[in-house]
This record gives sequence, structure tokens and C-alpha cells, in this order.
Amino acid sequence: MAKAFFRLQKFLRRTQFLLFFLTAAYLMAGSLLLLQRTRLVVQQGSRGTSASQALPVPEAMLGAALADPRMAQIPSPRLLVGTATLQEPVLDQRHSPRWLASRNSELRQLRRRWFHRFISDQEPMQTAGLKAMKRSAEHKGTYMGCFSDDSRERTLKGAVFYDLRKMTVSHCQEACAERAYTYAGLAYGAECYCGNKLPATTSRPEECNSECKGEKGSVCGGVNRLSVYRVEELWAAAPRRRNVIYRGCFRAPENLTDTFPASLIQPNLTVEMCSEFCSKKEFPLAVIRGQECYCGYPTGSFSLHDGTDGRLCSRMLNATSATGGKYCLVYQTPVQDTRCTDRKFLTTKSKVFVALSSFPGAGNTWARHLIEHATGYYTGSYYFDGALYNKGFKGEKDHWRSRRTICVKTHESGKTEIEMFDSAILLIRNPYKSLMAEFNRKFAGHLGYATDHNWKSKEWPDFVNSYASWWASHVLDWLKYGKRLLVVHYEDLKQSLIPKLKEMVEFLNMTVTEDRLLCVENNRDGNFKRSGAKQKDFEPFTQEMKDLINRYILTVDEALRGRNFTGLPREYVPR
Repeated sequence: MAKAFFRLQKFLRRTQFLLFFLTAAYLMAGSLLLLQRTRLVVQQGSRGTSASQALPVPEAMLGAALADPRMAQIPSPRLLVGTATLQEPVLDQRHSPRWLASRNSELRQLRRRWFHRFISDQEPMQTAGLKAMKRSAEHKGTYMGCFSDDSRERTLKGAVFYDLRKMTVSHCQEACAERAYTYAGLAYGAECYCGNKLPATTSRPEECNSECKGEKGSVCGGVNRLSVYRVEELWAAAPRRRNVIYRGCFRAPENLTDTFPASLIQPNLTVEMCSEFCSKKEFPLAVIRGQECYCGYPTGSFSLHDGTDGRLCSRMLNATSATGGKYCLVYQTPVQDTRCTDRKFLTTKSKVFVALSSFPGAGNTWARHLIEHATGYYTGSYYFDGALYNKGFKGEKDHWRSRRTICVKTHESGKTEIEMFDSAILLIRNPYKSLMAEFNRKFAGHLGYATDHNWKSKEWPDFVNSYASWWASHVLDWLKYGKRLLVVHYEDLKQSLIPKLKEMVEFLNMTVTEDRLLCVENNRDGNFKRSGAKQKDFEPFTQEMKDLINRYILTVDEALRGRNFTGLPREYVPR
């Protein structure tokens, strides 16, 4: 018996040693493979795409598109001249569109890793202001109590903010006060709601039991419960940033009292007085006719589409009659138009898997904002961006293949990634603008600008050499492998928002009301837009860069026309 036990013990020791040896060998092999792949990626990234590798286009074609002044007089927006020229095999095998797609597949993995790494690297940056917010959180205004809240019918109907990681009571109050709201309500520890009317239904204090995500020991509402604060005391000694925007002069409707829900007649009426009155009433428009002030929304009878000469309204400011005047001045108050802010996930899984595909920097986030507010449903994302989630894009946290979102954002352009989708909206933007937008995001996030040092460093030409080819291959791959496409040019969407947005909504097999579209137009920029265009005192694109990008523009234009889509706008090629 002892002998058998000894043999068993010896066998177990050998087995243990063998398992240890195999584990060590497996880890060593994995490490060697990782080092080898890392070296390969670094080599590919350092090579980029040189100008000598660019797609050659006959100089006559390029010159005709760039220098011939007669081209500007041609009604057709074609960038290429002559159908016979288009049919000639101007691209050799080494520089064909097939080569371009193959060449960029090598860089795709590098870019994808960079994209995810950039998002994760931003997280520590986003917490940099946490200490400052905690210091300002000592003053919390006046606590009004715990109130009931219904996600289907919000009790505070103003602006909405999310901050999954660092929401504080003070942060919410400041956001609401800047937009001229009186009350700030917090729920679920990370959601902030603004309004000017105190909720009607109170709850027990202990039901507001969610700790603020960015401030330990502070309460930020609960499940369907709001911790409500009055923010006026917080801003008693500081001026509010009201951001009243002049929308123009318009012909007044026949019956203003039927068109607008609230009104005020005030001697010596001023823009500030009317805007203040309409903000308190939670309306986004302040309309002035003489001594009359009206508040309301853009509607079918007053859509703000057809403005008139501002001089027609100039005498209305000094009018003494309370009822006269055919024209009115319109201002947009800081209050958000809330008719289209309610969004939700699809109640049943979508049968059609739709992509919202674009090159980075082509306005994908803006397009998602428009689609979500027009349809009332969230959009998803192939990636997870915490900064976007905090701005209200709740689909960022949902798995991209859940089919609970109306469409899915993606920058991918490989055959496998494209064929996973049943259809796609392909958003294309001028590569010059796209490259600059993505470079800004790379160095300064979604809302910032890269410094002059960044633009003048070696990073910029390397970025252009690599990413310009990706801009072209992205479109070419989707044209080749996409099953059902709707091509939307960013410039057309910006110029003709309502018609193009209707086209996108119809492609998604959704219906939308006219009031909701007008609401989207009133909130067209959303919370993710860089403040103005930061002008640089130098030209970031060298002539070599322009030659490279222009070749890709001509190639993409030809490919679009080959699939019977509208070609690229002429403005893509710089004059």
C-alpha cells in the first residue's frame, strides 16, 4: 500500500513539473510573438504613405480641375473632364484603387489601436478638473428637496447633462445657471436636469440615496428621484452667460397670440427683458414686435426659414403701438428646445443592421446628434467614448451589435467589417477639413484645437501622408463592399439640413413630424461643436500635400460616379 502511494506521489510531482514547464513555454512564446508584432506595427507606422506612392493622375486632368477658369462656369459639378478620359486605364497596377485598399489595410490595425488608445488616454485628462470642481462644490445653493421624476415625462423640462465619472452638485448647478435656469435636479448619481418650474410631486428624503459620481458623501438623486437645488443664490454675485442669439427679422404671423403660448406687453421693452421673460417660461424663442414680447417654438406657421431684410424691423423697436407692425425680431434664448430631446433604445431588435460610416473628422458625431433628435432613438458605436457618453450619447455604452440602436457609428473600412452591416449611410467630408478636424481631436479632444507647435511639428506631415490615403480607401471600400448605401456629403447636410435629414430618416425606415424636424434645426449644433474656427496665420498644407490629396479626391470622385452617385463637390479641390 505504501509503495503504491509513493508511486502516485511521484507521478503527481512529475505532472506538476510538466504543467509548470508547459505554462512557462506558453508565456515565453506569447511574449516573443507580441514583441515581433509590436516591431512590425512600429515599422509600418514609421513608413506611412509617401507622396511617391500616391495615385498618379494625368497632369492634364489635374490642371483642368485646378487651373482652368472655364471649369467654374460648367453647371455640372464634375471634377473630371471627358468621359473618354475616365475610361482610360490611367492608374497602373501598382497604384490602382485595389492597391490603395490593400496598402491601407496594413495601416488599419495601427490606426485602430491608436483610436482606442487615444480614447483611453483621454480619461486621465478628463479627471484633471475634478479637484477644481470639488473645491467649488462647497457652496450648493438652496436644497429644495427630493422629488419624483418620470423618464417618460420629465419634471424639469430644460437642458439635460450627463457625467458618468465626475458629476457633482455644483457642476450641475453651474451648467443650469449658465443657461439661465432656476432649478437644477440630479438623478442616478450622474444625470443633471434643468428647469424653471419646481416639480409638483415630493418624495421622502431617504429615497434620494444615490451618491454623486464625482463627489463622495453628496447625494445626487436616486432611481426616478431628483435632488433639486435652487441655483439663483449660487450665482447672485456672478453674471449669467445668457447667450441670446439673434435669429433675424421675419414677417409676423396674422395672429401672434395663437402662434405663441406666452406673451408680455411692456413699455420700453428691451431684448433683455423679453429674453428674460421667455427664459423663465422655458421657451427657446423670444419674439419682439414693438412693445410686445412673445414666447414659443419654431412651428409650421412660424418656421424661421424665410427671413426678411433687417431694416424692415428697425422701426419696430421704437414703435409705440402695441398691436401694429407686420414684422418682428426673433431671438433664441438660452433655453433648450425640448420637443426633440427625448430619446430611447429600440423596444425590439432592429431587423436591419445599419452603419453610420465616415472617415474620422467627417462630422459623424454631429450626424448622430441630428439622427437621434429627429427619430427619438439612440445611435450606437463600434467604439466606446466616455466623453460622448457624458454628452448624452447613451448608445456609446451599449454593445454595438445589440441592435437596440437605430444605426452604429464606425470608421472601419475592411471587407469583413463592412459586410457585417446590411446597409449604411456613408458620410463624406472635404478631406482638407476632415484631416484638420481629426488632427485637432488627436491633440486637443473633441472640442479643442491643436497648438501651432503641433501643426509645425513632424507629426502633421506624417499624419497627412498616412491619413489622406485612409480617407480615400475608406470611401472606395464602402463603395465596393457595401450592400446598400446612402451617400451624404457633409457640406450638403450643412447647407440643406432639413431635406437631407429627411432623406437620412427615410433611409432608416423611420417617420418624423415637422415640429420635431424644426426642433432639430433649432438645436442643430448640439453640445459637441468647436467654438468657431480658429484661424491660423500660416497655411498648414504644403504644395506636396495638396498634390497628394487632390489625386485622392479625383480617384474618389471617379469611383462615386462609377456607382451612379453624385460626385464630390467642386470645393474639395483648393483653388
